[in-house]
Amino acid sequence: MPVDVEPYRVHVPESELAELRARLARTRWPEAATAPGWAHGIPLHEVQSLCGYWAEEYDWRAAEARLNAVPQYLVDVHGLKIHLLHARSPHPDAMPLVLTHGWPGSVLELVDLITPLTDPVSCGGTAEDAFDVVIPSLPGYGFSAKPDHPGWGIERTAAAWAEIMAALGYTRYGAAGSDWGTSVSSLLGALDGEHVAGVHLVPPLAGPDPAATDELTDSERQALADLRQRGTSSSAYSEAHRTAPQTVGYALLDSPAGLCAWMGEKLLSWTDPAGPSGGLTRDQILDQVTLYWLTGTAASSARLYAESIDRVSGSISGADADQVRVPVGASIFPAELPRPSRRWVTRRYPDLRYWKEHDRGGHFPALEVPELLIADLRAFFRLLR
Repeated sequence: MPVDVEPYRVHVPESELAELRARLARTRWPEAATAPGWAHGIPLHEVQSLCGYWAEEYDWRAAEARLNAVPQYLVDVHGLKIHLLHARSPHPDAMPLVLTHGWPGSVLELVDLITPLTDPVSCGGTAEDAFDVVIPSLPGYGFSAKPDHPGWGIERTAAAWAEIMAALGYTRYGAAGSDWGTSVSSLLGALDGEHVAGVHLVPPLAGPDPAATDELTDSERQALADLRQRGTSSSAYSEAHRTAPQTVGYALLDSPAGLCAWMGEKLLSWTDPAGPSGGLTRDQILDQVTLYWLTGTAASSARLYAESIDRVSGSISGADADQVRVPVGASIFPAELPRPSRRWVTRRYPDLRYWKEHDRGGHFPALEVPELLIADLRAFFRLLR
């Protein structure tokens, strides 16, 4: 069945930006937390600082221009319009690559990777490492349409990506992603292995063999302890998304300050404080928050947790080790969780071709350490060209 593809360009009316600033000015602030630091969540002064900058200095038009510098399309798949960026390389033998974001990210998290990937020569690289880059917005995220019925989990998303790549004329391509993008890319490799050359994952989702937990190394024990600590101290967002995405959506779609706090907590705390920039800039944070606000996707994006987080949790714990047999590359960043060991990964991904453990970087490597992520993508897919 032919897939309908139509050009798209982002333009937010000025009236919507004015309404955003007016809502920020009317924010009702809570008192400061009674616990020190981040013990009860993101501190009041952090959110007030972000929202003050958002209302008075942040420039959405600059973010909009970065998107509109890349060809964009709406692709109708299974009755749902999927927004995507599609940048073809000037080099004739470029390898097609579909990149998938997660939450609280978006295509704006990945857009600045496009030039070094499509035209590596312009960035000091070689033409042999060039990619055609496709970056879709997940269903219910960004400028993609919002599903109005259940069933749009990571499996159906992977199937949609396969249809999109075929519609764009690609018969052999790579896939890569982080957060939700690791699961979508893995399933894409399993579903469309005839056409997927390999998948690069940040990180692969894999856990220990439940029958061999007494054989853990010290580093594996530490990785599991860190994951348990994250689960007890800062996983409320995931449970809210999984169990009540509609309930949380009412507040997040009505209050920009609330959305900023909800997303900003993770955009700030999931980065590597020891990294070169000490975390994300205010503009990088507000690019993501503003895109969710302007598209009204706080509830629709959260529904993916209700659809799919249980399967993802099974992969992380090791209870679900359904194998992905296409070639796999892995990037492990020190401030990211989960942080699987190589042997856990090979249990689920038997054709592991590339493994890189970095000394800096967190959950958002495309924003924190893009040079490291780009180098890994080039190195892994160089093995498959």
